[in-house]
Amino acid sequence: MSAISKRYDFVFLFDVANGNPNGDPDAGNLPRLDPETNQGLVTDVCLKRKIRNYAEIARGGDTGCAIYVQEGAILNEKHRQAYVALRPDDKKAATDKKLNPKDDGEASKLRQFMCDNFFDVRTFGAVMSTGINCGQVRGPVQFSFGRSVEAVVPLEIAITRMAATNESEKAKQAEGGDDERIENRTMGRKYIIPYGLYCAHGFVSAKLAERTGFSDGDLSFLWDALKNMFEHDHSAARGEMAARKLIVFEHDSALGRAPAHDLFERVVVARENGGDPIPLGDRRLDNLSPARRFADYRVMLDRTGLPDGVTIHELL
Repeated sequence: MSAISKRYDFVFLFDVANGNPNGDPDAGNLPRLDPETNQGLVTDVCLKRKIRNYAEIARGGDTGCAIYVQEGAILNEKHRQAYVALRPDDKKAATDKKLNPKDDGEASKLRQFMCDNFFDVRTFGAVMSTGINCGQVRGPVQFSFGRSVEAVVPLEIAITRMAATNESEKAKQAEGGDDERIENRTMGRKYIIPYGLYCAHGFVSAKLAERTGFSDGDLSFLWDALKNMFEHDHSAARGEMAARKLIVFEHDSALGRAPAHDLFERVVVARENGGDPIPLGDRRLDNLSPARRFADYRVMLDRTGLPDGVTIHELL
């Protein structure tokens, strides 16, 4: 399939209830926060991970839809697949720990093999130049960090486990007292955000798609992944996460017709108050209860004065 010929920019809104959308390992797995505003953050790599996971479920085994960055994968062995395919008579391609392209022509073919066979390389790009060298690919699809539209307050919740890991732990716990409820009780902590609505921006470059072969079929699957990826990612740690809005700005050319930031400003999120929406930051918000559901917000899209050659699609 031929590569896409148009540029796309999109706004993706998703929320979390009673969960941790993206823990920070450097902070005891607390939800990521902007320390100046207390707005929640979700990294771009977290969003890409969920798209990869969905692709494995929905298209696993399909030709050209393998996933390069998988849990526990040895990336150099995936690079080796390209060398084995291009050098079928070279036994060293299947055994050497270090391999490099012979010339620029082979380097280009190696990169193309990785793009043709791995969905996430074709979509997000990859650095594949360590050990068994397949070069670097800059992907056409990129994300910003997701940021909550209002400040969030992480809660630390104490939890208990009514079992012991081993005999010595059981004996130690029993020393805590004669109360049967105390015996075998292990304390733990989990962190949640009661509710947060997050907004992330995305960009799809037609010019970079020409280099990787990112096609209209890949683009259609990307939209499906964004709409459905949370449905297959539920866990106790993440609470309830859901995709809420996907607004796509389609340009009629590869270079685009308007700056992305101008288009993104057309999407406005305000608090719902049973009547006129209240813009975020308005002092009247101080008199409202904290948001605890998506219905507490109103998402508005300004379609007036749209630049020539730009079309809006509300896919969710």
